[in-house]
Amino acid sequence: MAQPEKRAEPAGQRVALIVNPRSAKGRWLRLPKLREYIHAAFPGRVHDQAKDKAGMIELSRRLSLENDVLVALGGDGTMADVMQGIFEAGRQNAVVLGLVPLGSGNAVRRSLRIPKQIRKAVRLLETGTPKPIDVIDVGGQIASLVSIGATAKTTHKKSQSKIPGLLGHVLASRIMFTYPREEMEVDLFDGRDDRGRQFDEKSLKLKLYDCIVNKINYFGYNWAIAPKARIDDGYLDVTFFDIRAYSYVFYFPLIYTGRYQKILKHFKVKRMLIRGKDLHIQYNGEIMPVRDEIELKVLPKALRVIGPR
Repeated sequence: MAQPEKRAEPAGQRVALIVNPRSAKGRWLRLPKLREYIHAAFPGRVHDQAKDKAGMIELSRRLSLENDVLVALGGDGTMADVMQGIFEAGRQNAVVLGLVPLGSGNAVRRSLRIPKQIRKAVRLLETGTPKPIDVIDVGGQIASLVSIGATAKTTHKKSQSKIPGLLGHVLASRIMFTYPREEMEVDLFDGRDDRGRQFDEKSLKLKLYDCIVNKINYFGYNWAIAPKARIDDGYLDVTFFDIRAYSYVFYFPLIYTGRYQKILKHFKVKRMLIRGKDLHIQYNGEIMPVRDEIELKVLPKALRVIGPR
């Protein structure tokens, strides 16, 4: 990988780059040329010492107190950890976030139109523009994408597997063939339905296979799970998969491309509360402890991220 022509940092700003060394099957540790390139682009500003998720959040919190720009090098989970650290430091209105994609899924990257190629993504940090985006507060965790139900259970299963990457996800997804619909009570606040009808509060009792709450359009691996989501519209984008497992599997090609979602229950809301039995929840590819209730709310234009002009 060729050396950068100059340092990749906005003029006059303090910049730190945070690496998740575990991202993409340890790609950072396996590719010396990649490390050489990044260290040359961010001399003395690369931080790759975090050993786990808690360490990533604490490192991000500390560095957000000392810098104007934090750059996350990793995937969707890394992005979530860095955002969490910024919010825990109370620096979301002061720090600008950049992303250099190195993860397996990189759904956030695609939704923000950040280049997949590392050199182009690094160059964008200097030439791009900070854009305000919404984020999701899910039980106190900061996220861009959340699922409750079958896909979250798959993420839980994958976290227990020693098989990395796409193959690990495929093997874990076998449980989706038999995953039962679960009874859930859902309260929606300050929103509108697909016909544009506004409401202050709506209560639903549903039997759900999956519930998708997103600010971005994709899950990992280019899965267009939430085609109507917008990163800065001030609403949670909520889709209810009130279908059985066999229907989900049969129509999966249409679900993967976002076409099947057109016939499902869909809402735009600012806050929601979901109650059920042993809810499986994932956010940005990270699992949450199983619980019986979870609250989600949108934080409008809560963070600035560097994207294309």
